[in-house]
Amino acid sequence: MSNMWQISVPGSTANLGPGFDSIGLGLSLYLKLTVSLQHRWEIIHLDDNGPKEFELEEHLLYVIAKKIADQYGKQLPACRVEMASELPLARGLGSSAAVIVAGIELANQVCDLALTVQDKLNLSSQIEGHPDNATASVLGGLTISSMDENGVVDTFHVNDIEASFVVYVPDVELKTSESRSVLPEQFDRSYAVSASANANMLAASLMVRDFESAGRYMEADLFHEPFRAQLIPQYTEIRAAAKANGAFGTALSGAGPTMISITPTAIAQDFVNAMKNQFPEHQIILTKADEYGVQVKFGRLLQK
Repeated sequence: MSNMWQISVPGSTANLGPGFDSIGLGLSLYLKLTVSLQHRWEIIHLDDNGPKEFELEEHLLYVIAKKIADQYGKQLPACRVEMASELPLARGLGSSAAVIVAGIELANQVCDLALTVQDKLNLSSQIEGHPDNATASVLGGLTISSMDENGVVDTFHVNDIEASFVVYVPDVELKTSESRSVLPEQFDRSYAVSASANANMLAASLMVRDFESAGRYMEADLFHEPFRAQLIPQYTEIRAAAKANGAFGTALSGAGPTMISITPTAIAQDFVNAMKNQFPEHQIILTKADEYGVQVKFGRLLQK
């Protein structure tokens, strides 16, 4: 058994407009952990994308790893964990889902649990409460998922998403709980039928990789964006400018406040430059779909 692991987990964007709580996309922005066994617990954040001060017992990574070890009747050994993250907190890029997937993988490795991919999908989605970000972090690529009342996840997984993605990260946090509070409790039938048709069309166009249609349906959400738009800095301006600069479509990333555009790869760099000029107060990042999901490398491989 190796006594050093490197665990890499992609961040993710959820919903892509109408794919509410169901569609996720793994992005090439990563949470990376270097884990080794030692006599006492130590979690070290190598950047600002983690809590400044924390009690070990309350750190999400530790909480999840301990919960999974307990669930499988194993003792969680003490670890030194260095965490490096490209995922800003509470911005809609799946930072908490990535930590949950990392915590499950940490327990899987140090406790020798031999979890299957399905186990990881179920456990992470149950903890998150919905399967969109969690499945995208486990599998990478595009995931279209549902979770039944027993917490079992069913997912369609599509790789080779040949498009570029641009995220606009504002300098404000938005907790998912706050952005959930503005959503209506119910919709009337004809409204729900339209909303669900748009979600079906988004899923279908992504699966056949018709990104132009996907972009159109990304902007046709009726489930959450009409209600959340007022919480999001420059929501209408970014959507309009992205379209004018050649994006296929733009949506909230998860609950926001980050927004995401899907663009043709050929124009991606020019597109980013144009958007940076127009929205200097946003952090604008060009990325692509992650192809691999959660990955683990062992001991000697780390030296390469």
